[in-house]
Amino acid sequence: MAILGYRKLLLISFLFLMPLSLHASRLKDIANFKGVRSNQLIGYGLVVGLDGTGDSTSSDIMKRSLGETLAKMGLGADSTRFQIKNVASVMVTSELPPFSKSGSTIDVMVSSIGDAKSLQGGTLLMTPLKAANQEVYAVGQGPISVGGYTAEAPAGGSSITKNHQTVGKISNGAIVEKEIDFALDGKKTIDLSFNQPDFTTAVRAADIIDKFLGGKFAEAPDSGSVHIKVPEKYESKIATLIANIETLEVQPDIAARVVMNERTGTIVMGENVRISTVAVSHGNLSIQIDQTYEVSQPNALAKGETKVIPQTDFQVTDEKERKLVLVPEGVNIGDVVRALNAIGVEPRDLISVLQAIKAAGALQGELVLI
Repeated sequence: MAILGYRKLLLISFLFLMPLSLHASRLKDIANFKGVRSNQLIGYGLVVGLDGTGDSTSSDIMKRSLGETLAKMGLGADSTRFQIKNVASVMVTSELPPFSKSGSTIDVMVSSIGDAKSLQGGTLLMTPLKAANQEVYAVGQGPISVGGYTAEAPAGGSSITKNHQTVGKISNGAIVEKEIDFALDGKKTIDLSFNQPDFTTAVRAADIIDKFLGGKFAEAPDSGSVHIKVPEKYESKIATLIANIETLEVQPDIAARVVMNERTGTIVMGENVRISTVAVSHGNLSIQIDQTYEVSQPNALAKGETKVIPQTDFQVTDEKERKLVLVPEGVNIGDVVRALNAIGVEPRDLISVLQAIKAAGALQGELVLI
């Protein structure tokens, strides 16, 4: 099983490395243009039509909100006397894509903030969605889909639930009411921002853009961006310029890094990870403890008591043939995996081995625990 696990680990490592070695990435996949981004929206609303699974009658925020909603519709009511369990108070969130136009629709997520049991079958009432500047950019409303179900016996007790019942989605559930004021045409400069800042990648991107535009138009002021002067012929066609630039391919440079998850035993190593000359020894010590119980029964004429006596059996297995492997300087990830596989290191043990190699100063790269 250990050998099979390492074959899988080696295969996964090579699969991660092959695309990086053979293909470059489009700029649109590793960067974005400054100002061209989504904006988060949020709002507070009410969900009605629930089958007794809404907020409890002790929820003051739901009662107050329902009373205000009915008052706006001309139906005055004393909210303190509400005894309704078919209504739930919720937070509504969404993202407004760049250049969204009035009348277009976007998806919304609806999440309970009270003690509702389920939003299944509910309908979100008209809810204004605001951005960080507190202006309304969209309005959401519609039936909620929770993608599951919940069922409970009429008398209580047994119940069955599939998926999370207090969070739902409304596809195309909000209509954009206001557009983001952002225009491209007439700009003299545009900026490219990288998802993973890196000086080498930024300089490479600037060189490729200059080569495409046929002059010195791009420069990398730092590791996270490229500043581009718009050529005169593109001043009225910025969208065309962006479309041409984002399809350019660049070979991104990746820092030497080992990412490890101790909970799952998952390990991902980049192709630039190197190890200095180091000797690695790994041995296993297994201790197994079995406990059984025997009943001590005295003779019929003896003056004794019946007792339960525990019997404990210890079994210790120590790997006698410990192997010492010498890992030479400058080896790549494939060599490291094969060397550790040779001494029978399992994925979870590999985490401890790599931490020890890093502590010895032999691992040339960053060790990240998640």
